[in-house]
Amino acid sequence: MSTFLFAFKSDFFEVAKQVEIYTTLFKELNLYYIDEINPAELTEKAINEMLNELDPYTRYYDEQGVEEVKINSSGEYSGIGAESRYYDNKLVIAEVYEGYAAEEVGIKVGDEIMKIDDVYVSEFNSDQITELLKGIPDSSVKLVVKRQKETMNFVVKREKIIVDPVPHFQMVTPEIGYIAFNRFNNKASSSVKAAFVDLKGKGMNKLILDLRGNPGGLLNEAINITNFFVPKDEVVVSTKAKLKKWSEVYKTNYEPIDLDIPMVVLIDGKSASASEIVAGSLQDLDRAVIVGERSFGKGLVQRYRNLSYGTKLKLTISKYYTPSGRNIQELDYTHREGDDVPAFDKKARNSFKTKNGRTVYDGGGIAPDVVIEKPLITKSTEALLKSDAIFNFASNYYYHNPSIPAPEEFVFDEAQYDAFISYLTQGENNFETKSENKFKAAFDLSEKENLSEGIQSSYLELTRQLETQKLNELSKNKQTIKELLSDEIINRYYYKKGEYQNDIVFSPFIKEAIAVLENENQYRSILNNESN
Repeated sequence: MSTFLFAFKSDFFEVAKQVEIYTTLFKELNLYYIDEINPAELTEKAINEMLNELDPYTRYYDEQGVEEVKINSSGEYSGIGAESRYYDNKLVIAEVYEGYAAEEVGIKVGDEIMKIDDVYVSEFNSDQITELLKGIPDSSVKLVVKRQKETMNFVVKREKIIVDPVPHFQMVTPEIGYIAFNRFNNKASSSVKAAFVDLKGKGMNKLILDLRGNPGGLLNEAINITNFFVPKDEVVVSTKAKLKKWSEVYKTNYEPIDLDIPMVVLIDGKSASASEIVAGSLQDLDRAVIVGERSFGKGLVQRYRNLSYGTKLKLTISKYYTPSGRNIQELDYTHREGDDVPAFDKKARNSFKTKNGRTVYDGGGIAPDVVIEKPLITKSTEALLKSDAIFNFASNYYYHNPSIPAPEEFVFDEAQYDAFISYLTQGENNFETKSENKFKAAFDLSEKENLSEGIQSSYLELTRQLETQKLNELSKNKQTIKELLSDEIINRYYYKKGEYQNDIVFSPFIKEAIAVLENENQYRSILNNESN
């Protein structure tokens, strides 16, 4: 006990010492530094730099950020019914929600907002400009918008926006129902249940639950959704924390709504956190067949702590474990060295047993029972996906094509893909890989040092070769790129619902899910461990 108390006092003293050093340093800067400084900006930068040394989930939120947290958790806010994206001092409409004010007045995806009431976006150097689109319900906001080369004016009435975590559900065969589920806000379990009941009324006796691209959210909602399909008092997940009071075992609290319906859960590399809890628990309890790609691998739990003046800290407090006892965390932030974060060692993975005796492993996400093979994303494709090229091409496509086939029939074909590759070679539509960026930076430096004379022609030739090789590399991910282009284009004409309707017809994930559910012998052999 005395050793523990000594260690506690030493830690407390060290914390108090460092806080005092920072406080006195900050005071000296504000009093005596030659130029005016912004205390809020300086503090936020210092906090963020400190937290960057930890994991990416431990974050500081100022008062504005706290409001965003509330919106993400509640799924409700007051706005114009459109999602905007701020970059390069531009505010662009990224998505228009069907049935809300922005759609009704004619705002389109790709529109650049130049002015909000009396505020010019170009003069407001912050992504917080998006907050000006929100406000009191029934209040109006004036927008000046640039579309292609035309300037347009809109007056939009703000209204209550409800972010539905179930953007689409439907019957995909006379027996199989499909529920797309993309976030774990506090409406998640009630929305999933409502969709389930609706589909049951239409004759559903088999279910596809689609968690692809779902980054997670509220832990209790993951437990509630799992509870729909497993008995009361079943362990769904447990957590282990530094503080004993935050180490808990979470069980189902209610009677299930359906213990027998055959289920497939779809996951991919962007299914994370609460999505992995649902998929992992249903896999460990042998309640559903998991189909798709290995999930993201986030086995950490965060909690919000209130700070001074309405700010908050979200920090990682524990690791979570699925019913079999596995933690599926992919990256080891404890042993990070700068930007280098080691991944789990595949050879050192531990094995665990599901309820029926199937072998599953920890580390590196949830491994699906039925794998959908997709080629690895190349560095060139990564650079493309980080750029706005696909988004801008879709906007250009929309204004040159008054209509397209119905979502269930639209296919982004080879000729259109070739047109996209040609589009990428046209000036501002291009995108840069890291190698191109560094190569250009080296040549720029040679010019500043008067060393570029005589190498410019060689530089231009190498640049052309890099460009050709970069575009050739994209072909390795052609199908993925075509799918993203198809989604972006369909969204322009048929909104988010259209993307799901197209996916249901053409996605290999859904085709495989249907095949598994329609092959009862395969389904049972997977869950009953008969194939081992």
